[in-house]
This record gives sequence, structure tokens and C-alpha cells, in this order.
Amino acid sequence: MRRYLALVLFLGTIVPGASAQQKPRIAVMNFDYATVKSDSQAIFGTDVDIGKGITDLLVEKLVNGGAFSVIERKALDTLVTEQNISNSDRFDANSAAKLGHLLGVDVMIIGSITQFGRDDKSTNIGGSAVGGITGRFGVGGVGKRQAKAVVGITARIVNTSTGEILSVATGKGESKRSGTTLLGAGGNSSDAGGGVVDMKSSNFANTILGEAIGQAVDSVAAQLQENAGKVPASVVKVDGLVADVNGDTLVLNVGSKAGVKVGDKLSVVRTGREVRDPSTGKVIRRIEEALGEVVITEVDEQSSVGKYTGTAPAKVGDRVHN
Repeated sequence: MRRYLALVLFLGTIVPGASAQQKPRIAVMNFDYATVKSDSQAIFGTDVDIGKGITDLLVEKLVNGGAFSVIERKALDTLVTEQNISNSDRFDANSAAKLGHLLGVDVMIIGSITQFGRDDKSTNIGGSAVGGITGRFGVGGVGKRQAKAVVGITARIVNTSTGEILSVATGKGESKRSGTTLLGAGGNSSDAGGGVVDMKSSNFANTILGEAIGQAVDSVAAQLQENAGKVPASVVKVDGLVADVNGDTLVLNVGSKAGVKVGDKLSVVRTGREVRDPSTGKVIRRIEEALGEVVITEVDEQSSVGKYTGTAPAKVGDRVHN
């Protein structure tokens, strides 16, 4: 069986400036809404995390757009908690770069909401009934005259290696419709009292405020994807081991933290001997025998599962890499 020399591949190693076809890996921080917090509270009648809501919409757009490889929000949220990052530091480019470096992403996207409300500031939009007895949008939120919803957001792409801001995207949305309440009628907001509103729901999207938010997010997402070429893409080199074999199903000891994704195709090899540096004792090359390929079907943070095809059965301890 053919043998070949393979360079040592270290688990989760990031190699800057590699293949230009590799999608840039990004993470998106929750948007800062401090400057519009009072406007948001006037609309919803409570402190709703509109920054998270807009971020959820943007992440969905970027995932569907295909220009970036977007990491799971859960991984980012976990790291923010572990690192005990304060709210103010979350929107700082240097802090974002440090987080992104720990996550193994090429860039972080941080942003803020610059405008959130109505185009007529004299219109009195009440929100006290949101999440109240009826839990219906618009009940009790009656203004003196009709107004349109206007939303402005800005986002920055931060290089995680240097902290440099690579580009800035701004988006503004204005509802085509107007009304006496920005939240319209017919939407349900029973969760608003807990500081949460699902901006991805069709009920919210159909309000005039949801319409304006959608336009702003669409604009920023389009600009970010247009600027994807400015991001110095990296290639995540995966090096792991087969941890379990059940027929043609393999369990690997590497998962999403090492950059493994569903659909990845990894080579399965068997190490014959290792060549070590005589001065340091570190492995510098491995003599390996090619066995086959595993296609990843399931991934969690620490492990992955895939279907194996090859010229010989795989065994526990065989190596996998891309």
C-alpha cells in the first residue's frame, strides 16, 4: 500500500494567509444598544436586549449569504462568560480581537445601534401594554399621529491578529408604512416583559418596526459580504485521532473547537513511525499509510462522527487530518 511522508499537523493550528478559497471564519458580537436604550424602553415598556435580536438576524443573513464561515453563537457566548468580559469591553476592537484569537476566527464583527424609533419625535409611542394583560403589540401604544419606524446600525470588521478595523458597514431602514404605534397590531410579545423579543418571528417582522430593522440588517449584511475579500482568510489544520469504530462509523476526538464542520472530508492514515528532532524531541515528520476518508456527519465541541470509506478497516488510534 502506498506510503508517503506527511508534515506534522498540530490540533487546531491556524495557518495565516493560506488558500484564498477558504472562507474567512468570523464571529459576531451582540450589538451595543446603549445610545438608543431609552428609545427602546419607550417602545417596549421595558429593557429589551435589541442588540442580541439584531445580531441574531445578521448572523442568519451571513450564514445564508455563504461568504463567511460563521461560528456558533453558543461558543462565543460561552467564551465571553468564561473570560468575564464586561459589557463595555465587548464593543472594544482590541477586546474583540483577543476573543476572536481565542476562538480561532479570522475576524470579529462588532456593531452598534445608532437609531431606533420613529421619524417623528413628537409622536407619543407608548409601550406599557407590551407583554401586559393581553400580550399584544400596539395595545395602549397609541400616538397622536402616524409615524414611520427608522432604524440605523453600524458594524465593524476587526482583524483578530492585529486589532485593525478592516472595514465599516452602515445600514439604515425606514418602514414604507406608517402607524400610530411602531409595533403595529397582531404581533404577540408575551416575552417582552422578560427583556426578550424574537425579532426573527414573522409576527415581529410584519410590524413597521420589524420592517425597518429588516432593511437595516439586509444593508449591513450585503456590505459585509461584499468586503469578505478584505479579510485575510486562514486555513484551520485539523489533526486528530479515531476514538471509536463501529462498522463504517468513526468517532473522532476533534470537534468544532478544532475547526471541524459537518460535511468536512478528512483523510484517515495510520502512523508507522515518527521522526523526532534530536535536539528537542519534538515530532517533525510522520511516516504514514493512507487508509481512506471520513465524511463528517455530526459535530460537537470536543468530538465528531463520520462515515468512513477506505481500502482497509480503520482502528482506534488512527490519525485523521485535512
